Amino acid sequence: MISIGNRIFTKVERPDPKIVELFRGLPSSNINDEMNRLFCMHDYIRLLNPATARPLLGTAITVHSPIGDNLFFHQALDMAQPGDIIVVDAGSGCNRSVAGEIMMRFAAKKGLAGIVVDGCLRDLDGIEKLDMPIYAKGITPQGPYKFGPGEVNSPIACGGQVVFPGDILVGDLDGIVVIRRQDAEAVAEAAIKKKASEDKTFELMEADLAAYADKHRATTEKRFATTGKEVPQYGAYCDSYSL
Repeated sequence: MISIGNRIFTKVERPDPKIVELFRGLPSSNINDEMNRLFCMHDYIRLLNPATARPLLGTAITVHSPIGDNLFFHQALDMAQPGDIIVVDAGSGCNRSVAGEIMMRFAAKKGLAGIVVDGCLRDLDGIEKLDMPIYAKGITPQGPYKFGPGEVNSPIACGGQVVFPGDILVGDLDGIVVIRRQDAEAVAEAAIKKKASEDKTFELMEADLAAYADKHRATTEKRFATTGKEVPQYGAYCDSYSL
């Protein structure tokens, strides 16, 4: 039998830490907007410890595992370095968890930047106390098997996104966005400008609400105009249908 589906890749091309740091403090929404809104994970991948977690920012170590099995997740945990995020394609299955508090605490102690699982975890009461961001599809007390097979550091699917080893992940309360390391510098530059523009919008709204309202009205009118269709306006809805 060939080794595809049962192999470990030990080398990961991580981006320069300085480039990763460019994303610190940037909302996931701003980043994804600047990538044409195509690189967010599905909303079912949710932050499990929002009261205690810092924002998610780091580089991906990937795991592809059968539903309900965590042998290769353990291997990735041994291999991961500080600043890495272990991203697990667990088949989106929620009949069994693939990790719990022990593995999460170990990851946090090692200095990992986060855990993202397209599948289930368990021990929510312990997970909620950790400051390392932990995302998953769900929670179940049912434990995992440790038989394999699986892969470490091959491309995976997680939350509807392809994740390559070395990709940059940014996450917050909205969700997670995935950035290719080759694109990271250009994306960060664009997202920084986007955030600065939004910050100016908030400043105008607070300083001069009337001026902001005029600007908003003009922008809305322009958007309607670009549709190329005239939209008629009426009085009350009931007046249009009165006998």
